Amino acid sequence: MKYKGRFGDYGGFYVPEVLIPVLEELEEAFYRFYEDAQFVAELAQLSRDYSGRPSPLYHAKRFSEHVGFEVYLKREDLLHGGAHKVNNSLGQGLLAKYMHKTKLIAETGAGQHGLATAMIGALFGMETKIFMGVTDIERQSVNVHKMRLCGAQVVPIEGGTGTLKDAINDALRYWTAHVTDTFYLFGSACGPHPYPTIVKHFQSCIGKEARQQCIEQIGRLPEMVVACVGGGSNAIGIFSGFVEDKDVRLVGVEAGGVGVGRGLHAATLVAGRVGILHGAKAYLLQDEQGQVCETESVSAGLDYPSVGPEHCLLKDTGRAEYVAAEDDDVLDAFGLLTRTEGILPALESSHALAWLVSQKGKLDPGTVAVVNLSGRGDKDVSIVEERRPLAE
Repeated sequence: MKYKGRFGDYGGFYVPEVLIPVLEELEEAFYRFYEDAQFVAELAQLSRDYSGRPSPLYHAKRFSEHVGFEVYLKREDLLHGGAHKVNNSLGQGLLAKYMHKTKLIAETGAGQHGLATAMIGALFGMETKIFMGVTDIERQSVNVHKMRLCGAQVVPIEGGTGTLKDAINDALRYWTAHVTDTFYLFGSACGPHPYPTIVKHFQSCIGKEARQQCIEQIGRLPEMVVACVGGGSNAIGIFSGFVEDKDVRLVGVEAGGVGVGRGLHAATLVAGRVGILHGAKAYLLQDEQGQVCETESVSAGLDYPSVGPEHCLLKDTGRAEYVAAEDDDVLDAFGLLTRTEGILPALESSHALAWLVSQKGKLDPGTVAVVNLSGRGDKDVSIVEERRPLAE
């Protein structure tokens, strides 16, 4: 295998031969256009006028009072579509347009990337298919309906656990047979090269904005930056703005499910071992025989057994630390932010908030923590109501 797209020993592209030329075509196009003046100007205009960038940095005062230190939220939940996913989908969709592709495909778990891709397909007039596991279709029915309203075909995947891993499997199989006119708009900073690099680039606007906003609003950089981690796109997006600032602590919060160590979890960097999945070498949840483990999380977007290769390197070098939040604590944090700030966080983002709540009494009151509020929780209200029914 060619030694490309590596983050230390992680990454690469371990794919069928039929996909190597198309990945090389994608890599060549990305490096040709990502600094092209026309491409950059068009993306900047769409990011502003279509997506709603820049997103605000918000001081969550009442939430801060509860945890005992200062918490600022990077409000990606306010973007069009309700999550950070539009940053990457808009960038890759525009790249597909410049490559003269006419069709888009994507995988999705929580539905936010699927929705973002469906929106971009409508924006650019491209035929769009979204591959989604049947388990996720059931628990994210609102986003499924929105995708269909945008004109996308949602392809239900029944194999495996009916979650994100299985959707990626089928999307890759479909792409293999339709490489000529179809662009695979991959949703996270994982998978085969060049996707981790491409996704990081289009999500780096989060970190650039957050860093500048901290200097302007707070007068200094924060002590820590916290983000949830599934595949890792929102986290690598905000981490990228601070990774060179060695005094800023980077914390990625994975899904612990019902509890790490009790057999059901999705905390890849906490509990996984190195392996290969979906075309890349990375930490992976696997059994003693090397078979991919089933994952479990209240959050569909974090229900994935691997992670982006750059996160693996950040873990190994100690530049970032990775922890896990369990479902009950995540649901508590969802309720806490909603009650104290009137902001419904996505269950994915609530993992980062749950870890912050766990730091109550452990940090100096002057500590400033910036949290990437990667999405809004409208899509999760039925799940929360099922798990935590409100009293009449």
